[in-house]
Amino acid sequence: MNLAAAFAASVQKQPDKIALYWGDSEFSYSTLFAQSEAVAAALTGKYGVKPGDRVGLWLKNRPEFVPAVFGVLGADAVLVPINNFLKPDEVNYILKDAGIDVLITDEELAVHAPALIEARPQLKIFRVEDFQADNPEIVNCERSEQDLAVIIYTSGTTGRPKGAMLSHGNLLHNVESCRIVLETVREDRMAVLLPLFHSYMLTVGIFLPLIIGGTIVLVKSLNQPRQILQEMCARQATILPAIPPFYRTLAGLPASIKLPFRLCISGSAPLPVQVLQDFEAKFGIPLLEGYGLSEASPVVSKNPIHGVRKPGSIGRPIPNVELSAQDEAGKILGVGEIGELCVRGGNVMQGYWNHPEETAQALRNGWLLTGDIGYHDADGYFYITDRKKDMLLVNGINVYPREIEEVIYQYPGVKEAAVIGVPDARKGELPVAFVAMEGPNPEEKALLQHLRNKLADYKVPKKVVFRPALPRNAAGKILKTTLRQQDLD
Repeated sequence: MNLAAAFAASVQKQPDKIALYWGDSEFSYSTLFAQSEAVAAALTGKYGVKPGDRVGLWLKNRPEFVPAVFGVLGADAVLVPINNFLKPDEVNYILKDAGIDVLITDEELAVHAPALIEARPQLKIFRVEDFQADNPEIVNCERSEQDLAVIIYTSGTTGRPKGAMLSHGNLLHNVESCRIVLETVREDRMAVLLPLFHSYMLTVGIFLPLIIGGTIVLVKSLNQPRQILQEMCARQATILPAIPPFYRTLAGLPASIKLPFRLCISGSAPLPVQVLQDFEAKFGIPLLEGYGLSEASPVVSKNPIHGVRKPGSIGRPIPNVELSAQDEAGKILGVGEIGELCVRGGNVMQGYWNHPEETAQALRNGWLLTGDIGYHDADGYFYITDRKKDMLLVNGINVYPREIEEVIYQYPGVKEAAVIGVPDARKGELPVAFVAMEGPNPEEKALLQHLRNKLADYKVPKKVVFRPALPRNAAGKILKTTLRQQDLD
C-alpha cells in the first residue's frame, strides 16, 4: 500500500462525496482524483519526472495543493513541500540540496522564478493555473511502504535546514495512529487553517481525512478571526487543529457563540493552562494538547479524548508509538526522572537527506532522539521541561538563531552576532539580535532590511542591539544566558 493508492481507494468508495470545501467552492473526490491523475501524467510526460525524483511544492493554502500532493506521489516521485514564507535564497538552498528540477507553484510565487532559475538553470516551473483534468492518462503509483514519499525540511542548529525522509509506510502508520486516537470517521470534517506545507497539516489536514473518506474544510479567509470562524461554522467542521494563540482568541469570545467542533487539537507550541481551562469551561469541547516533530511523521503523543486530560502535559504516546525519557547512554528512565525524550515506531523517519552523520546522531538503537527534555508521571503522561538548544517558537513555528546569525554575518563589518528569543504576548517569542561591529554601527534599519531580503519575515529580529563586544566564557563561547539578562535599549 502507498499513499496514492490509499487515496484512490477512498475515491472508489464515494466518488461524488465532497472531499474539500474552499469558500463557496466544493470539490468532490472524483474531481480531486482527476486533477491528481492529470498532474501525475504531466509530471511523467511533459516534465520528465522519473520514479524517485524530488518534486518541490511551493504553494500557499489553496485547493490545488491537494492534487499537487497526490499527483507527485502518483507519479512515483518524492514530494518536497516548501515553506511559502521563505525567500528565494532560502528556497534555492532546498532546491539544490534535494536536487529538485521541477517546482510546482502558482502565479503569485512564480514572480520569483527568474531568481530561482538563475541559481538552478535546469529548474522547470509547473504552475497550478495550468492544471488540467480533461481525460488524463492514468498513472499507477507503484511505490511500496518502504519507498520514500516526502522530504520535510526542518530548521537545523547548524544554520541550514535538513530534510527528514518519510516513507509511504511512515505516513500511513501515523495516519492510522491518528485515526484511532482522534476517533476519526467518514462523517468528520477537518478544519484546515494552518499552512499545508507543515508536516502536521500534511498528515492530519490532508492524508487523514482523505484516506478515511472524510472532508477538508480549507479556510479561505485567514486575516480576520471572525471570518475564519464563520467559514468553519458554515461548513460545520467537526475537528479543529490549531495553535495556542488561536485558542486564546476563541476563549475570549462570548459564551453565546456556538462552535461546531466535537474536538479541538493544540500543537506547535506549549498550550497555556489558563487558555485550556477557559476554553473548555466556556465551550465544553475537549481541547487536546499533543506533541510531535517532522522526523516522526509527525504526531507522537496526545492527551486522550476520554478520561483525564492533564494541563501542561503532552499526553500519552499515540497507538503503536513508544515514547521514553532516556539518559545520555540510552538507558530508559523511570517515573519522574528527567532525560531526553525519544520516540520509536513505524512513524520514525528513514533519516536526513544527504546527512548520514546527523542521521546517526538522531537515531540510536531504533529510537529517534528528539532533543527535547522531559519526563513521564506514574500514569504515563509526558511533560516537556526544556526545549532544543537555542530554538525559538514564533507563532508556533520553529526558528533557529544560528540560521539568522549566519545571515547577519553576511552584512559588511559584522564582528560578532548572537540571536536570542524574548517573550511576546501575541506570538509567543520573537528573535532579538545582539551585534558587535568592526567599525561604526550601521543604522538598525539597514541591517534589518538586509535580513528581510534573505529571511522569511517571521525570522527577522524584532530589534538589533549593538554592543562593543558580546560576553564570552573562558572557552570563547558567546554567553546567551548573559545576553538574556541585558537591557534591550
